[in-house]
Amino acid sequence: MKKHLHKFESTLWLVIKALLYLSLLTTFIVVQGEENIGLRRLSRTMGITVFTFVIVGLLLLSVYGTYDVGRRKSKPIIYSMSLAVICTDVITYFQVMIMRANTNVHEFKLRGVELLFITIAVQIIIIIVFTYGGNALFFLIHEPEKCCVITSCQESLDVIAYAIGRFKKQYRIASVVDYRSDNIELRIREAETVFIYDVPPERRLLIMRLCYKYKVNVYFNPYLEDIMEVNAKHYVLDDVYLFNKNIKSLTMEQRIVKRLLDIGLSLFLGIVSSPLWLAGALAVKLYDGGHVLFKQERATIHGRRFYVYKLRTMKENVENYSAKKDDDRITKPGRFLRRTRIDELPQLLNVLKGDMTFVGPRPEMIKNVKSYTQELPEFRYRLRVKAGLTGYAQIAGKYNTTPRDKLIMDMMYIEQFSILRDIQLILQTAVVFFRSDSTEAFGKKKKTGYKFVPAEDEPRQCGE
Repeated sequence: MKKHLHKFESTLWLVIKALLYLSLLTTFIVVQGEENIGLRRLSRTMGITVFTFVIVGLLLLSVYGTYDVGRRKSKPIIYSMSLAVICTDVITYFQVMIMRANTNVHEFKLRGVELLFITIAVQIIIIIVFTYGGNALFFLIHEPEKCCVITSCQESLDVIAYAIGRFKKQYRIASVVDYRSDNIELRIREAETVFIYDVPPERRLLIMRLCYKYKVNVYFNPYLEDIMEVNAKHYVLDDVYLFNKNIKSLTMEQRIVKRLLDIGLSLFLGIVSSPLWLAGALAVKLYDGGHVLFKQERATIHGRRFYVYKLRTMKENVENYSAKKDDDRITKPGRFLRRTRIDELPQLLNVLKGDMTFVGPRPEMIKNVKSYTQELPEFRYRLRVKAGLTGYAQIAGKYNTTPRDKLIMDMMYIEQFSILRDIQLILQTAVVFFRSDSTEAFGKKKKTGYKFVPAEDEPRQCGE
């Protein structure tokens, strides 16, 4: 049975995806057709509506994430696809209402709004069924990949093993090896997938060549050189094949457009979110009568210091350091404000003032900048652009993501910068509110049960 499924697997997933997307489109057409006669028959209205739904839907799926079962857990797929389909429904609904007004030569009016909510509810149910069913089918066909983890110390092993452990249906750690060990080649040959984490680039190169030799899948964490290579252009100089990476700052045009985007968004969102500001400020004030706003010195472009604004979530006159798990400094309303990110809304003022931008590396506390830079000298490259309210590291990572992984995500954003990429990240920020682990505090021990056995008795630091 599994052999037959493997043989036609690509066709099978193509059919399932087509059925899913067709079901979402059909739901919109059928339900909205109750109010719009043009959607009940072949007509110009139906043709334009289908075209709009398909094009907008594909664009938004490329922003939020597609039906990639087997690669992501079910809930993230459901959240991202639901957001994409909700936005698609709203845009297509307004298009239908505009066409209806023009066709019947009367004023624009929203009709059948309740049907729009029914449409969205049915579509979300369809997405849930297809997602859980698709992941169940995927893991029926595929058993967990037998993995070998190659790393440099217990601390690094805990980080990567914890991440792998969250995808138990995809991966099974069969062996853990010190990259200095003599039996690496044997372990690679026995594995289906190799994870290389916190291994010096020069040694990683040799390991990756072995993976290529034995046709073993490989995952590795990048260094600065890898980021440059990934974002380089292919260039043929006469008959010599080269990679070309131009190191430069934002152009004048990019800075102007980015600043205009910052001003427009901060004004719009500031007005729209004002009820949340007021409710949050009132909750803080009524709880202990202290100051509503909290100011803290942070670093932005070129190391320039500024004061970031937040709604106060901690008790007053307490020691200032990054929040820990079960931190008793956080007040009761503060926990809710932090979990929902309402406490960060006053940073729209920082964006409007020009201290921050809407999308960019998260501004770190001055103390953290110094300690992280001492540990990771490349950390200072984050300060080549303005600090941001949201960004790739804030969306893909967590509050307690390691400094090294935050740095890699921030550097990827900096080297791939474009205005379209900023817009994409702004839209993706909505997904963060559905992730319960996005505000996971420091201090949570990532226990895995795997033990790192060094190849040598001499103690070494991670990555050496």
